[in-house]
Amino acid sequence: MDSAAKKQAKVVAIIPARYHSNRFEGKPLALINGKPMIQQVYERAQAVPLLSRVAVATDDERIAACVRAFGGEAVMTRSDHVSGTDRLAEAATVMEIDEQDVVVNIQGDQPLFAPEVVEQVAGPLLADPALPMATLIYRIIRPEEINDPNHVKTVFDRHGRALYFSRAPIPFQRDPGGGAPTYYKHLGFYAYRKGFLLTFVGLPEGEWEYFEKLEQLRALEYGYTIQVVLTEHDSVEVDTPADLQRVIKIIKDINP
Repeated sequence: MDSAAKKQAKVVAIIPARYHSNRFEGKPLALINGKPMIQQVYERAQAVPLLSRVAVATDDERIAACVRAFGGEAVMTRSDHVSGTDRLAEAATVMEIDEQDVVVNIQGDQPLFAPEVVEQVAGPLLADPALPMATLIYRIIRPEEINDPNHVKTVFDRHGRALYFSRAPIPFQRDPGGGAPTYYKHLGFYAYRKGFLLTFVGLPEGEWEYFEKLEQLRALEYGYTIQVVLTEHDSVEVDTPADLQRVIKIIKDINP
């Protein structure tokens, strides 16, 4: 593909959002400073100049109605999707996104994400039209996150290609006297070539994925490259009501 074709690739953000959650029912509609969380995420995405389009993919009419009420685009999807990536792929198809365009998956439970991270995760796919997928990593600075299975760790080669993702601390430090390794955690931002996104969701579940419950391992097991991008921006996920209170406090500290 020549440089002119590369410049034609568009970048579209899709925010998967579901109402039902075991840990936090109705999470996308939880209020943060008077605005639903899904609106907070959507408006941050709209602040990214690189994005040509932003949409919320959901199977719940309450979320869709909320998005439309603040002027956003909502795409209704099936209710039987196993994962957010499956929902993402259906939405990308409904939206008729071109095969070579880049689809960025923005998690609907990260209302404090820095808009710069969208450009960081999409950048490798814009630079290399043969690259199928990219994601973000962050150097762990909070020691409690190293052994926390909710913070996924990753290792990668010298070219920034992911080797493995795990809920366990990797690398394992065999000799405690040899100096502490640097740990990197995975942030839930993905960029996919639209064509590869459809290929990915059509692959059978991988063995590593089955045990770790990490979708990205499916791509590695089937031999696809995942480019990791080191970012300086951490992102707080809202998985529980307690996380929501942490986000509200952070915002109040920033804007007292």
